[in-house]
Amino acid sequence: MPHNMLKNIKWLGHAGFAINAHDKIIVIDPFQIKEVVPADIILITHSHYDHCSIDDIDKTIKPGTVIVTEAESAKKLSGDVRVVKPGDKINVSGIDIEAVEAYNTNKAFHPKINGWLGFIITIDGIRIYHAGDTDLIPEMDKFEADIALLPVSGTYVMTAEEAVEAAKRLKPEIAIPMHFDSIVGSKEDAVKFKKDLEGICEVKLMS
Repeated sequence: MPHNMLKNIKWLGHAGFAINAHDKIIVIDPFQIKEVVPADIILITHSHYDHCSIDDIDKTIKPGTVIVTEAESAKKLSGDVRVVKPGDKINVSGIDIEAVEAYNTNKAFHPKINGWLGFIITIDGIRIYHAGDTDLIPEMDKFEADIALLPVSGTYVMTAEEAVEAAKRLKPEIAIPMHFDSIVGSKEDAVKFKKDLEGICEVKLMS
């Protein structure tokens, strides 16, 4: 059940998350993290400094850590780095990870041509979708997600209203807002997201 998985998901702030999967720790896009989270797997969505943060990756990496990312970020990283592009599927330590599209449709910060990423991670049959930095994109119609981690701040990514529409298309059991209360966006964006999805989808606000 997706609800049982919630206790294993920790928001690290901005677009950063730590997910505990059978004692394997997956860290996604750590940025200005307050605590050290030793990761078995690090997923980096794209090369912007608030997602591919070398200082924060250095805090989470340990011997044997596998980093999964796209080509541009890979140039900045060292160690066991696996390069993927949207549509690729990879299994790391028994965990299935799918790289999916993430891009802007009405702004120029994240062009589709860059091949930057969202991720769908499958743990015990539960599909956790981390959208990366993205707008509402047509590919979301075909993504399958039980838990969706969606940006809500606007400016560089979806607005709260667009994220609500994304949740309606994705139809997850649980949605978790991210990408707010840091560089752009406010808690109000996350609260609006939750309010607008009442009766449609459970929204978990993490702190």
